[in-house]
Amino acid sequence: MVEKGSVHRAPGSLEVNFVVTDFRHELPVRYTGVLPDLFREGQGVIAHGRIGTNGVFVADEELAKHDEKYMPPEVLLRRA
Repeated sequence: MVEKGSVHRAPGSLEVNFVVTDFRHELPVRYTGVLPDLFREGQGVIAHGRIGTNGVFVADEELAKHDEKYMPPEVLLRRA
C-alpha cells in the first residue's frame, strides 16, 4: 500500500518519492516517470525495480492495483 501522506513530487520533473507499507514494515520508493491513473495514497501498488545502496527502492515500473470491484470497460459493455 502507498502510505498516506508519503507522496512527494520533485517540482519540474517526473520524479516522485513515496513509501510503501504492509502495515508492519515500510520501504521508501523513488520512481521517475508517469504514474498510472489509479495511483493514489492508501491504495495498493506493484513496483518493479531494485534496492539501491542507500536502502531506497528504485522503481523502473509502477502498476496501480484496482479494487476487487473493478470491471474493465469491455466487460461492462458485453454485460449490458
